[in-house]
Amino acid sequence: MPRSFLASIFLITSLFVLSLEAKKETPPAEFARKQIESLPKEDIWWTKNGETMLWSFKNLHTIFPTVTVHRSGAVKGLETVIDETIGATYVPTKRGEMELNRFLESDESTAISVLILHKGRIVFERYPRMKAQEKPVHWSVTKVLVSAMVAILESKNKVNVELSIDHYIPELSASDFKGIKIKNILDMATGINCPEEYVNKSACYYIYSASIGDGYWDERSPDNPYEYISKLDVGKYSDQGKEYDYSGVNTFVLGWLVEKVTGVQLHEAASEMIWSKIGAEADAAFFAPRYGVPVIHGGLLARPRDLARFGLLFTPSHNVVTERPLIAETHIERLLYQGRPELLASQENLPEGVKHNTYQWDFVFEDGTLYKGGWAGQGVMVNPVHDYVFVWNSYFKDKEESETKLTPIMFYLAKNLIREKSE
Repeated sequence: MPRSFLASIFLITSLFVLSLEAKKETPPAEFARKQIESLPKEDIWWTKNGETMLWSFKNLHTIFPTVTVHRSGAVKGLETVIDETIGATYVPTKRGEMELNRFLESDESTAISVLILHKGRIVFERYPRMKAQEKPVHWSVTKVLVSAMVAILESKNKVNVELSIDHYIPELSASDFKGIKIKNILDMATGINCPEEYVNKSACYYIYSASIGDGYWDERSPDNPYEYISKLDVGKYSDQGKEYDYSGVNTFVLGWLVEKVTGVQLHEAASEMIWSKIGAEADAAFFAPRYGVPVIHGGLLARPRDLARFGLLFTPSHNVVTERPLIAETHIERLLYQGRPELLASQENLPEGVKHNTYQWDFVFEDGTLYKGGWAGQGVMVNPVHDYVFVWNSYFKDKEESETKLTPIMFYLAKNLIREKSE
């Protein structure tokens, strides 16, 4: 039998098999439906880990309503000058040291994206589990977008952080927030007994999170987070300004402050004050599951490059994205040098080199790095001294969170890069 005839038979058979396999593939719309249907019905949607969590983090606009943070004007391009030595850096993992590029693509990692800028230029950019144009949720990284808006209002003498919050929001005068200074809300030091809690459904924070649509809502949950916080009566665990205690309720109150002073909802204020002025590639958004109220404490959906543009506002390279500084130099000096180390005195297992927290930034390091993290391995770091911006996103592989965490890797990279550039 001629070889050409056998080759033809083989080709036809191969095409037939490929055609059958293609028919077995789930259409995109059906795949999205199945992902949404697989989310927990009697618990918080984000409690399902693995590939479902990855898909959800990239597709919250498919699962929930969103409110838009608008861009405007020409896109401010980011020059790309890749530093190959970064990807070749050996980083510590559970399996031992591994090249960064190899780690990010490996099963040991759940990295969604990693982006590093130095002096306003992209020096490292990888998207191992997303497309560059996608807008993953950045969770609590959102908090420093909110505090930046407060800082901008402060620089315009529209907010005085030494005043109590009920000066600007009279609705809080009958709540535990009465008399709490804005600076103590910014620094997570209110003394109010409402720490983050996503297990005990009767806890103050859980009830708040349900009311805004982040936690699990049922018919017993409040419908309005503004009303719930305005009547908050859970008492104090400490005097204000004495001790750090992380709570997204503080960020919600700061967002409410921005809304009160500007007269618009938070996402509209973010559009007008920041996103429309940084040459963003795309609109951002907040997911807003209930009545169009953005999840103020952690709901930002944005392209990594655009989040990096926001980060540049805190660096000497701010002029790459905006002609006039949006973040005052006095504010950056305050972040770097005027924190209150005593607030972290009772905190354990702090990373090496942490000086203080301030203005919703989790840590300010001795080398000038400001860090804000998200609960499932998101983060942004900016270094106004050495002119770096780091943006990353990840997720949990399983209930045991068995992956090598991305955030410590980013700390390791930042420390090494800053040391190398300083030598």
